[in-house]
Amino acid sequence: MEDTYIIDLFWNRDENAIQLVDKKYNSTCYSIAWKILRNREDSEECVNDTWFAAWRYIPPQRPPKLAAFLGKITRGFAIDMLRKKYAAKRMDLHMADITEETENLNAAIIHNLDEHMEAEELIEMINRFLGGLSDRDRDIFVQRYWAMESMKNIAARHKMTEGAVKQNLLRNKRKLKKILEKEGRL
Repeated sequence: MEDTYIIDLFWNRDENAIQLVDKKYNSTCYSIAWKILRNREDSEECVNDTWFAAWRYIPPQRPPKLAAFLGKITRGFAIDMLRKKYAAKRMDLHMADITEETENLNAAIIHNLDEHMEAEELIEMINRFLGGLSDRDRDIFVQRYWAMESMKNIAARHKMTEGAVKQNLLRNKRKLKKILEKEGRL
């Protein structure tokens, strides 16, 4: 099923869009939520909230990549749910580390947007940065900061130590920071 067809169904307010997007992207969005929440019911709730949000946002938005659009929404719901769930409790160390690192990256991005940088320019800058990384480094960066994968799983995936993964991420965060500074965005 083509994403453009599904987006057209959303655009035309055809309720079949929800069924098709659920059939095509349920496992992807559930996986994103699961990696953050580690709870079946909460993950399912995030996925259902994602479909409702997609219904609200399309139109007026017409996402160029439906999978990324839905993944971003799911990730946001899962992070919000995790924050609410653990507001009065001590957060799982794995998620606390990721949340702090992600918030640091988001702060840099939000700072850029506050400086009236066009979203497309920022996306292009990040895409250039990711495109300049080796396949392994790009996968490590994306798995950690987009998919919110644990250091342990990333290390196993790439046959590295967790310390090597941490160093890799630190080195690449510094590269991204330099690029943002060079462009006058930090």
